[in-house]
Amino acid sequence: MRSLRTILLATVAGGLLASQPGVAATPAAAPGYKHVLLISVDGLHAADLTNWVESHPKGAFGRLVGHGIVYPNAFTSAPSDSFPGMLAQATGASPKYTGMYYDDSYDRETWAAGSNCVGAPGAEITNFEALDYNLDDVSAGGTLGQPLTQINPANLQMQIVDGTCQPVYPHQYLRVNTIFEVIKAAGMPTAWSDKHPAYEILDGPSGKGIDDLFTPEINSQMFLAGAPAGKDNTTSYAAVRAYDSLKVAAVVNWIDGWNSTHTAKPGTPAIFGMNFQAVSIGQKLAKAGYGDAADLTGGYLDSNATPGNALTLQLSFVDAAIGKMLRELNSQDLSGSTLVIVSAKHAQSPIDPKARVAVDDAPYAGTPGYAFHVADDEALVWLAPGSQKTDYAAARDYLKANAATLGIAEILDRTSLATLYQDPFHDSRTPDFVTVVNHGVIYTGGTKLAEHGGFADDDRNVALVVSAADIKAKIVEDLSYTTQIAPTILTALGLDPTQLQGVQLEGTRALTR
Repeated sequence: MRSLRTILLATVAGGLLASQPGVAATPAAAPGYKHVLLISVDGLHAADLTNWVESHPKGAFGRLVGHGIVYPNAFTSAPSDSFPGMLAQATGASPKYTGMYYDDSYDRETWAAGSNCVGAPGAEITNFEALDYNLDDVSAGGTLGQPLTQINPANLQMQIVDGTCQPVYPHQYLRVNTIFEVIKAAGMPTAWSDKHPAYEILDGPSGKGIDDLFTPEINSQMFLAGAPAGKDNTTSYAAVRAYDSLKVAAVVNWIDGWNSTHTAKPGTPAIFGMNFQAVSIGQKLAKAGYGDAADLTGGYLDSNATPGNALTLQLSFVDAAIGKMLRELNSQDLSGSTLVIVSAKHAQSPIDPKARVAVDDAPYAGTPGYAFHVADDEALVWLAPGSQKTDYAAARDYLKANAATLGIAEILDRTSLATLYQDPFHDSRTPDFVTVVNHGVIYTGGTKLAEHGGFADDDRNVALVVSAADIKAKIVEDLSYTTQIAPTILTALGLDPTQLQGVQLEGTRALTR
């Protein structure tokens, strides 16, 4: 594990470290592409990509690498949760400027759903499946392709806007614009598919960035035939593959010029893509679930990221699915005009199964002045607005006293957070404390093998390849960041990356070759 000093420097917002002046470099993708296919294979480490291509050189990943630039030292956001990880790719910014630290977080200037803004502010922000109308159905109780029909306003947190208490949609929390907004403003069609309707946050502050946003709910009741009630798609390797297949079908529809649901034919979008969940579940789920062969077990076999039999199955599925997309691009004569970028919102920690240490996160709730925390393989802790300043020192002392119990290696307090992100005393969203845990620690009482959200290399060193028919294979060893994906996409489409507020604020540069 790298020193905390190195972790913090790499946290500051990928773009800042990628924007230092120096010798002019050639962009990874020059202007001239008509389409960009962006794929996030959640959980995919840089090591996974290397290992898979070495053992499956003729697969889809191998073909992409054969005409692509690979960045083995690419890092996602810190914290490495799905929300900031995806926003990094879509905005060019870190949580410092997006204002989004996690999909499950806290805001000192927000009221709980249904509160009508009565009482003191301060509420959990539930930008995940908790917003759905119906969690049992993959449609979330709405119409697929229309995420606002899937989100129940009664489940939304509330804020006072122009003197009126109003529900707040995810996109209204985002503080900077997205690539989808910039591309759409240039008259180009946009599309995306993700795991919750809450990903309508990618529409950007305007709420209008994505023409076709296809968001089947991953945590819905498993839709494998005969599946027992109460089991969602994350509890089975087979079920999550079936779930991801819905999104693959949407991508193929877009390549063919249809909308996600194959009900209209507006033409292939300029920017489109999806996230895969199959690999992430293959890394986290310990044992076979409904619909799986009984001998399947999740995770890795060793510290070299050698996949076990379940993870191998999941990687094979993703490789084949991407292969299907590549073949469809070719069949539609789009291969020469399409840039393909594959990365990951996050990786997963620990890789080495021997390093796993399961810890109960319950003691965090005993922090003086406590309001809320979220913990996976780190923890973000917020104090209640009314006691934040008066209890701050006692809260820090409590966390230090419980560091061994909670597996904490370092505590980032206000001094560090004000430099890396925002000052929690002046920003309503910034956590009061972030705990960096000992490598291998995950907060769970179950059999989960790994988690993400933390600061370790296992969490953050993700796969990144930029591929196109006219690109010669190359490996760029420079330290890179997924925030650089956003300006790379705009550059490839002939648009000005500085139209992104996050790029301006963090100085994020496009990837180079």
